[in-house]
Amino acid sequence: MTFIDHLIELAIQIQQIPAPTFSESQRGEFVRELFLKEKLKDVSIDSLGNVYGRLQGAGKQKKSKPLIVSAHLDTVFPASVNLQIRREAGKIIAPGIGDNSLGVAALFGILWSLRDRQITLQHDVWFVANVGEEGLGDLRGMRAVVDRFDNEVIGYLILEGLALGHVYHRAIGVQRYRITAKTAGGHSWSDYGRPSAVHELASLVTQLTALRLPREPRTTMNVGTFGGGTGINVLASEAKCELDLRSEDPKVLAKLTLQVEDLLKDADREGVNIMAEIIGQRPAGEIAADHPLVELAVACTREQGLNAILTAGSTDANIPLSRNIPAVVMGITTGGGAHTINEYIDIEPVAKGLNGLVMFVESAGRVDN
Repeated sequence: MTFIDHLIELAIQIQQIPAPTFSESQRGEFVRELFLKEKLKDVSIDSLGNVYGRLQGAGKQKKSKPLIVSAHLDTVFPASVNLQIRREAGKIIAPGIGDNSLGVAALFGILWSLRDRQITLQHDVWFVANVGEEGLGDLRGMRAVVDRFDNEVIGYLILEGLALGHVYHRAIGVQRYRITAKTAGGHSWSDYGRPSAVHELASLVTQLTALRLPREPRTTMNVGTFGGGTGINVLASEAKCELDLRSEDPKVLAKLTLQVEDLLKDADREGVNIMAEIIGQRPAGEIAADHPLVELAVACTREQGLNAILTAGSTDANIPLSRNIPAVVMGITTGGGAHTINEYIDIEPVAKGLNGLVMFVESAGRVDN
């Protein structure tokens, strides 16, 4: 078995352990056991389920800053989803294989490669498998990681399995709501004319999605879930939806948030109760394209014969970037179908992706922040 084969097989092992957001403990324990097997130092799991292990550098300076290399454990899929894998020519198809089982496996791929190449680092590296990146996790795992290390770090390297060729250095702000409509309800025939929570919420969603959003800076709105009612001939007494707002510009996001909240207030009237609960806030942030860590990520990507695309996203990097702590996101391979049961990774580019990550980890200690 080749080095890359070993990495791919580990990614499959990780993918086969269900890890819905808020239920990552089994996968986290698997990673903890591997950290111990690899003889990393200070291996631990915190109260949220983040898993830590430290690779000690050879530097003699006691106060030298470490590099944090992190990948999220959780997936978007509930525990009930069939995790069966399929292999096709040059591909592996399985729910969560790229996002982010391969990212977690790459923590070990970096470690193995450093040792195989007999690369001695002058700086410590903390490998972290964190929880709560997806969905309503609201980056709770990474918030705890950054609280632990604060700004006493070289920076953060965030691993995403499907991001090869992209260097994320800007964090998109996100605001999420759970909107609930409540009415008295009733019978669809005898009480016809009374408000239905489903009708009221559907009307509100239509008004929300009619808001004009700017193309630049890119700004989006999505109603990801919608439900309510108890029967076809019942005027619904309750309905709920979940709303996701995003923008590259925090000021534009704030303006959109005010527009949404104004519509929510207007929809609330006698007989129709509209309530909105904030269920997620991902702060925006960025470091400049000419920041040394960004330039290093670009150089390591180009060294593999790949184009390096500077971009923005909503990832674990939002937390350090929002606190003015340097962070970049890099990937391991290409693929597609993220967040679907037909998610897949391309096998051939994995070697290039891993090489780029190892170069970054080796060189990060020489970056002057």
